[in-house]
Amino acid sequence: MTRTLLQTLEDHVERGTAPGIIGVTSAPGGRTEIVAAGDLPTDALVRIQSMTKPILAVAALRLVQEGRLGLDEPVETWLPELADRQVLRTPDAALDDTEPAKAPIMLRHLLTNTSGYGVMTTPSPLQEAMIATHTEAGQEPVSLGAQEWLDALAALPLAFQPGAAWRYHHSFGILGILLSRLVGGSLQEHLERDLFGPLGMVDTGYTVPVEKAHRLPAAYRHVDGGLVEIEPAAAGFSVAPAPFDLSHSELVSTAADYAAFARMLASDGRHGGQVFLEQELLAALRTDQVPASAKAADSFYPGFWDGTGWGYGVAVQTEGEDAGRYGWSGGLGTDFSVDPDGSFRIVLSQVEMGAEVMGLFGDTR
Repeated sequence: MTRTLLQTLEDHVERGTAPGIIGVTSAPGGRTEIVAAGDLPTDALVRIQSMTKPILAVAALRLVQEGRLGLDEPVETWLPELADRQVLRTPDAALDDTEPAKAPIMLRHLLTNTSGYGVMTTPSPLQEAMIATHTEAGQEPVSLGAQEWLDALAALPLAFQPGAAWRYHHSFGILGILLSRLVGGSLQEHLERDLFGPLGMVDTGYTVPVEKAHRLPAAYRHVDGGLVEIEPAAAGFSVAPAPFDLSHSELVSTAADYAAFARMLASDGRHGGQVFLEQELLAALRTDQVPASAKAADSFYPGFWDGTGWGYGVAVQTEGEDAGRYGWSGGLGTDFSVDPDGSFRIVLSQVEMGAEVMGLFGDTR
């Protein structure tokens, strides 16, 4: 007997994977269903963390589509802080053991996590420096404003030559700042005009308005077999007003809003009968863009590259029965994927990524 999505979510709530879970499924060109188990209502405002990356990728590609930005355009045009980069001779070298960058960082590098900036997965002077300057990536909210964060990052050398290796996360913080500079104002306002408004994403943003704060649940972490609260409900960093410019930070959204975004992707980049994202750009987004030489075994978690590639803001299945599926996850237990047949699924919890949440993702797929 085939289990329904709701039964799977209810099973995980009963097992203690999360206090509440929302699931979304949509058949090819068909009806979208949103279900919820436990104490997370379907209209909850959830911290989607790295599921922000596909949204920023589409926002950037929309500007490419308009001719305002080029994939192979140096980002230093808008981010002079990133001109004339120095690159470590080896990723574990001393911070002053560098050579000049052979090429500038381009938009393509940001979209593919190959800018030379990113999470250092093994101990090194650069990793220590990122921790000391509060530019390391983690589950905690950012502690620096966008300009301060960019200045601190720009003071450090690149781990790799641009385009030569894949490292996670920081390229998309840089991308958010780039987009805000290019549009000459608030990134939130630009996204509302160009993406959220047209797609009907009425509850997505960098902060939760005070009048909607009651819809923001607590966030949790598994510790010693139980759940420990790490962010409060209806309060904390995500509730407006923002403490500083959040262009480099991550979004809060809802099941309905992210379903509208996923539906556009699953509909070949069309929305409301109109082309929202051109076929050529969407095809590039969902195609592996990272050369084999850049896929080091230690660039992320073990086995990440097994049958997997990276497009623009999304991981792409390149082998097996799920080849062509693409999507991404967020560190507080959120995940989405789109299949080649035009179906998609979304899972939203507010529990930090770990074995339990990864099991949830696997079961819902």
